[in-house]
Amino acid sequence: MEVETTKNRKNVLVHYKINFKYVCLCTVSIPLGALIVCFISAYIFQYDDVHETHCKVFNIVPSISAVTGISPQKYIWRISIALHIGPRVIISAVYKAYQFNMINPLGDPTLQYKAQLWLNTAYCLNLIEAAALCGVTYISNRENYPVHEKLFITFMVSSLGHMIACIKGTQFAARTRQGMESVKSGLKYKKDLFVLSILCTIGLIFFFLQHRLFCFRMAFSMFALCEYVIAAANMAFHIAVISDFPTEDLMVAKLLEENSNDTKKLS
Repeated sequence: MEVETTKNRKNVLVHYKINFKYVCLCTVSIPLGALIVCFISAYIFQYDDVHETHCKVFNIVPSISAVTGISPQKYIWRISIALHIGPRVIISAVYKAYQFNMINPLGDPTLQYKAQLWLNTAYCLNLIEAAALCGVTYISNRENYPVHEKLFITFMVSSLGHMIACIKGTQFAARTRQGMESVKSGLKYKKDLFVLSILCTIGLIFFFLQHRLFCFRMAFSMFALCEYVIAAANMAFHIAVISDFPTEDLMVAKLLEENSNDTKKLS
């Protein structure tokens, strides 16, 4: 008896293709490089401007808002964020889809629900974080401090929330499958960054209150130092996505036709 089977093939016209890992690296490198340029140039050429505070006490480390809120550094920073946000939103959507694909449709329904809930929460918080980053970038503390302060708080809360939601979602998604050895190392890395961010956030609040309420010497510098560590941990957390996409490409393509002419005969 012979059975004839048909295999469908799709012809695709690729307009543009780029390595996804390269996109992720460029996306995080743009604001990182801009921040380094802003810090060095402001520290060398505008030392008094970036260390000016309402307390008028001695400090040695300027805050991120200070070095990115003066001219011309603010233009460098704003351009870098403008280039950063678009690819970041795309990366967030791709990573959400990747994590959802980790969920075993035949696994425990309760675990599936929890994984989907946490991953959707992580995605929403990631978008809020990106929007808040735009806000603190384009509304500087020198132009409108109350709004800048609220946007900064929103950024901090959404950033930490995204971290914990991403970790929990990945854990539940992995538990829907047998074992989770493939994600353990990545989760440990993310957990360490989350703990570091929490500790530095506590330090940031503590030193900010010391500076704001009591004008302690060097309190603002310690606040700024915590701020830089948090920013570095945040970038490191987001760049961890490249370990999940070592060979994938991002492409713009068009489906031309579906070819169903290939047949095989099985005896």
